[in-house]
Amino acid sequence: MSEAPYSPVELLPGDDAVVLLDQRELPAQEIYLRLTTVEEVARAIAEMAVRGAPAIGIAAAYGLVLAARKGADLVAAERLLAGTRPTAVNLFWALARMRRAAERAPRSALADVLAAEARAIHGEDRDACRRMGAVGAALVPDGSAVLTHCNAGALATGGYGTALGVLRAAHEAGKRIRVLANETRPYLQGARLTAWELSRLGMDVTVVTEGMDGHLFSRGEIDLVVVGADRVAANGDVANKIGTYGVACLARLHDRPFLVAAPWSTVDLACPDGGAIRIEERPATEVTEFRGVRLAPSGVPARHPAFDVTPARLVSAIVTERGLVRPVSAGELARVGGAADPG
Repeated sequence: MSEAPYSPVELLPGDDAVVLLDQRELPAQEIYLRLTTVEEVARAIAEMAVRGAPAIGIAAAYGLVLAARKGADLVAAERLLAGTRPTAVNLFWALARMRRAAERAPRSALADVLAAEARAIHGEDRDACRRMGAVGAALVPDGSAVLTHCNAGALATGGYGTALGVLRAAHEAGKRIRVLANETRPYLQGARLTAWELSRLGMDVTVVTEGMDGHLFSRGEIDLVVVGADRVAANGDVANKIGTYGVACLARLHDRPFLVAAPWSTVDLACPDGGAIRIEERPATEVTEFRGVRLAPSGVPARHPAFDVTPARLVSAIVTERGLVRPVSAGELARVGGAADPG
């Protein structure tokens, strides 16, 4: 991976196909899927060929472009995409923005207008990640050991990354940082994806399992935590990959900063608090099996809530492209949003 912004999903010239990197196959293989229908895009989102809140939103926007090119029913296409993954608000934010673009577009130019809007969503997310990185890098001390959870890098966004964008910007500024990447069970996004991204950037990264976090905190081997988010409620509660709440509790117990990096499209001011966030339950086989190999005894059930909610009181700051939310509160979120909202 080069130093240039990198995206896992692109709309090809001609606007009739979407190419995405199949993240299920990393790090063993780099396989690119060529998708030509909205149904294929929806399946790729649901089955996690593409994942990460901003990247899901971008992929969905491109899926609507494919639907428009084929003259499909856009209401049905939007409903299909909206049903893929319920927790990440970027999906619904992008679909709503595409719907507004469709409503004002001349019928003769509908597909072209939607393609331009989807590419704008993509480009704005990439730029937001860059700005977020610059804001957040100032909070990362030189020589620090940073724990991150799940994957919030270029693979999860329009390019550059949110949490990993902060760490990447610190690295590019010459700061010597060591990254500890939680393995992130059961889907192993940290081990498979975060480690893949950071190692290709030449950054110092070590994979650890979540069960090691308490031990490492107790020995003073973690200086701060930086994670991404799938939804930020109006009061500052944060939904992120399952296991994040436990990391936040450990950070508070050991008096270490816990930072969240997320674009403003992840902030849902219509959602009052974390209790109102719908938590996706994924197939139990993702816990009981790995690549077709049964890990648990046959007949034993499993749970797989894909996300949890970290209360605002445990979050030291939220890094956005609009600025830093600190302290994390409803008032401060409204202030940052209102001060930077162009209307």
